Amino acid sequence: MVDTTTTSPKAKTKPVTGAFEMPKFEMPKFDMPKVEMPAAFREFAERGVAQAKDNYEKMKAAAEEATDVLETTYSTAAKGASDYGLKVIETTRVNTNAVFDFASELLTAKTLSEVIEVSSAHARKQFEALTVQSKELGALAQKVATETAEPIKSGMNKAFAKVA
Repeated sequence: MVDTTTTSPKAKTKPVTGAFEMPKFEMPKFDMPKVEMPAAFREFAERGVAQAKDNYEKMKAAAEEATDVLETTYSTAAKGASDYGLKVIETTRVNTNAVFDFASELLTAKTLSEVIEVSSAHARKQFEALTVQSKELGALAQKVATETAEPIKSGMNKAFAKVA
């Protein structure tokens, strides 16, 4: 037999998860109006971007040219320093040989007057040699400085003239 007695439905209860439960909210959805940028602003922005690209290319070209100038200048300066160093070594060799020649002449002198004569002649000769050597070294130093500085000056002026 079927039980025909009606039973009352059970009351629905919420599961207990805590003393308080936060209500759930959803963000409202707003339709954003579609704003179109005016043509004048768009053209202004495009010109600004084009000008920035153009300036970048000019600066890049100038930097590359300046780098080339500096590399060439460094090479010229290194060669000039080497030439100057070789000239100093040659001058030192000549002066050292002169001192040894003077010492050997002094050893062969027999009287005090010969010693004074040899010493005077050596001093005069060395003074003249040092004057010539100083002029040569000064001219070489000036040449190296000019050869080094001129490419920098002209190259940098040329590179930055392109940017301006």
